[in-house]
Amino acid sequence: MKIAQLLIQTLLILTFSGVFSACSATGSAVDGDRMAQEETEHFDILVKNGKVLDGTGNPWFYADIGINGDQIVWIGKSDNITADEVIDASGLYVSPGFIDVHTHAGSGLASESLSHGRPLLAQGLTTVMINPDGGGKLDIAGQRASLEEHGIGVNVVQFVPHGSVRREVLGQANRAPSSDELEQMKSIVEEGMKEGAFGLSSGLFYTPAAYAEIEEVIELAKVASKYNGVYSSHIRDESDYNVGLIYSVDEVIRVAEEAELPGIVTHIKALGTGVWGYSAAVVSRVERARDQGIEVYGDQYPYPASSTNLTAVLIPSWAREGGRTEMLNRLDDPEMIDDIKVEMEANLARRGGAESIQIADYSADRSLEGLRLNVIADQMDTNAIDAALKMIKEQNPKIVSFNMHEDDVARFMKQPWMMTSSDGGLVEMGEGVVHPRNYGSFPRKISKYVKEGRTVDLAFAIRSMTSLPASVFNLHDRGLIKTGQIADITIFDLEQIQDKATFDDPHQLSEGVEYVLISGKFAMKAGEYQQELVGKVLKNKID
Repeated sequence: MKIAQLLIQTLLILTFSGVFSACSATGSAVDGDRMAQEETEHFDILVKNGKVLDGTGNPWFYADIGINGDQIVWIGKSDNITADEVIDASGLYVSPGFIDVHTHAGSGLASESLSHGRPLLAQGLTTVMINPDGGGKLDIAGQRASLEEHGIGVNVVQFVPHGSVRREVLGQANRAPSSDELEQMKSIVEEGMKEGAFGLSSGLFYTPAAYAEIEEVIELAKVASKYNGVYSSHIRDESDYNVGLIYSVDEVIRVAEEAELPGIVTHIKALGTGVWGYSAAVVSRVERARDQGIEVYGDQYPYPASSTNLTAVLIPSWAREGGRTEMLNRLDDPEMIDDIKVEMEANLARRGGAESIQIADYSADRSLEGLRLNVIADQMDTNAIDAALKMIKEQNPKIVSFNMHEDDVARFMKQPWMMTSSDGGLVEMGEGVVHPRNYGSFPRKISKYVKEGRTVDLAFAIRSMTSLPASVFNLHDRGLIKTGQIADITIFDLEQIQDKATFDDPHQLSEGVEYVLISGKFAMKAGEYQQELVGKVLKNKID
């Protein structure tokens, strides 16, 4: 028995030893394969040694990033990685590509001479939204084709513009649509959303959209909501022109609630001395709405001055009804002009007076560009209102309006629901004395409000430019440094990044952005623009 037991124990020991040896051998083989794989790992592009700001608002961390095709496929640290192209980002910050949620760059990008979008790339932008403020093309598919004709330097997201929809169906009429007309408008919005637009934009400050009751906008926003769209609004009154700033913000909140979609108070501001300090009330309104489960956001450009046209700023909306021809007839009507001038005086005062209005673009007389309205009035030997009327009758000038308080700018900027935007466009270099936001918005936020003023920290600012807009606009494969994300990446030098454009000398590209990758392809490389235009028009995923 004892011999038998010893034999059995010996066999068991030998058996288990074999099993363990096999397991050990298998483990060694797996580890060996893993090591071999690590040794031979190869990427199309490898970004090494950079300080990674992943877009979430987390502080930076050191990591290398591997890119294959258009995707980020690896994040880590290794000395055993090879790549076709290696970017040494030592001393630089690596961020998701910047997203501008409000631009007027559509027409420029559709032109052969500006399709490169270099002023945008110089700011680190990889994606821009077009057709804002309710203005722009209605034919979303046709616009996409025109943008793609010459190629584009950045990605583009399209809105369906409410003002253009209204003009198409109602012209310049100051009335509500009939039920049939409203159905026509809804059909236009639906067609645009089906063609890939990401939402509905409105500009209720401008005619003919100013004639729309909010119920009309809600019905159209409901159509956008069906296709996962957003609602972005240049609100009815950013000042105290008519219904006031707070009421106008409440309109956006109401649209967001009743249409059940994200509502954005675009290029948010408290415009004019009459509403300076109202940013606190606006923030309170938005916070209360969000506490109630209503999805509301804002976006902001980092300047204390706005830009629009002189007609919209000074001429009352009732006098603009019917379009420019009818407006000009009223301006020449001796029985109406006195009433118009009274309102123009009030509008000028709320803008800060004639010294706060700078002419930006006026092809009828280029010598007036860059001058303030009070200086122009002196040159014409007249008052500011008559000088403005003379220019408006000749041609509607674009202006820069200095009307905001820095305390309001800072309060808005600190909000976690605030995205970054430019409200800028693409213009020919040297044409006009345009708002510097065309060239400098995103670097300026980092240079002035992060580094200089410490209004917000760097990670917070980057989040407002990347993951926040990506999440609001359902761009869920962009906006983060994360495996599986599209490789839209901006690499910049924090010491060097700055806006060069000024209000007096705006046509200057920003500095400090070293690399821009769009879908894993170089748009800017070591500070040099690449010849290939690698942007594309993105389509809303409505499935």
